[in-house]
Amino acid sequence: MTAIAVTIAGSDSGGGAGIQADLKSFSANGVYGASVLTALTAQNTLGVTAIHDVPTDFVRAQMDAVFSDLEVKATKIGMLSQVPIIEEVAAGLKRHQTGPVVLDPVMVAASGDPLLVDSAVASLMSELLPLADVITPNLHEAARMLETDMAASEEDMFDQAQRLIGLGAKSVLLKGGHGTSDESADLFLTGAGEPLWLREKRIATDNTHGTGCTLSSAIAAGLAKGEGLSEAVIAAKAYIHQAICHSDELQIGKGHGPVHHFHAFWGK
Repeated sequence: MTAIAVTIAGSDSGGGAGIQADLKSFSANGVYGASVLTALTAQNTLGVTAIHDVPTDFVRAQMDAVFSDLEVKATKIGMLSQVPIIEEVAAGLKRHQTGPVVLDPVMVAASGDPLLVDSAVASLMSELLPLADVITPNLHEAARMLETDMAASEEDMFDQAQRLIGLGAKSVLLKGGHGTSDESADLFLTGAGEPLWLREKRIATDNTHGTGCTLSSAIAAGLAKGEGLSEAVIAAKAYIHQAICHSDELQIGKGHGPVHHFHAFWGK
């Protein structure tokens, strides 16, 4: 049986993040990808110039079409900018067999442009957090979810991951890529397990557009193939590290370019 994963997220017209990054990540990790669009962005490597939210009835129609036909093994959720869309996606997850759910609480683009309105944060926490098998916030997103300052140390990261578990998350991959040390350390924590630190040397590059989307969809790809959650997280971390390492091989746009999803295939 072909492993299938679905991304429920916004579109990045520049191709580096959003559903475009998710589908590339699925494919690079050996999984067939389907999609449900929640928003359209006018976006490139320099920033986001406009956002058009997809009507909720059309979000519902897409979910019903995809999940009623395809044997979905994992679902990744990305950009959901408005409360009604969050509520519609939550209802769809309860209505269908989705496989394990990876929630990437996308709030701000790599350019700094906001992608989630303030009023939607509480809805994301109440509606989707309990339905996700793992959430993948970066340091900024975790701080916004907890209404606190951004973690400044690994001790802070552990504390915030524990607090997110206490608020209903089954497991958390707290990404340390926005930290300032020479090492990029991510923390994976479950409600019952010991903390797992995933460390890689920080790569000096401006081409990190779509990093969070790519990582979360790589986790979903692993889950779709039947990997355990810890195994999928470890493999996804290794994949995104190499995608960043090879990102300067691409020459895309004038701003923050994308990671290289197909580094293992192009030029071989």
